[in-house]
Amino acid sequence: MSASLLRRGLELLEPPGPAKAPPELQRSRAGTRAAGAARRRKRAPEPGRNKATVKGRVVKSAIEEYHKKKPVNHLRENLQYMLKGRRVADKAVTEQVLAQNRGRKSKDQPPEKTEKKKPEGTVFTEEDFRKFEREYFGIP
Repeated sequence: MSASLLRRGLELLEPPGPAKAPPELQRSRAGTRAAGAARRRKRAPEPGRNKATVKGRVVKSAIEEYHKKKPVNHLRENLQYMLKGRRVADKAVTEQVLAQNRGRKSKDQPPEKTEKKKPEGTVFTEEDFRKFEREYFGIP
């Protein structure tokens, strides 16, 4: 968010009418006159204000900085941690966790499994049909 948008939003939240900021938020302006200059001189310097001086600065080695920022490969420790515990959760528990994490939209649902129907075959054999023909029609 940009500063101008933030400022506009804060202006909308302000109560209507001319209002000044509280004194602790107002910036103090020491004028250009002699009194203002004296005030500026009297003011104590803030710690960490002057960045140009080298006093108190610790020189760091470039090699130390490189080693500090060098990426570390944690693959071996991670693999040992993963292989250490060989306990597998029950299938019912895993299905329940997966169902809870699945979304409610139809695109998130897994496709329903339809059971394949076996082709219906007859219980009777060809021999049974011939026997029935002989008995029913009287064909020898």
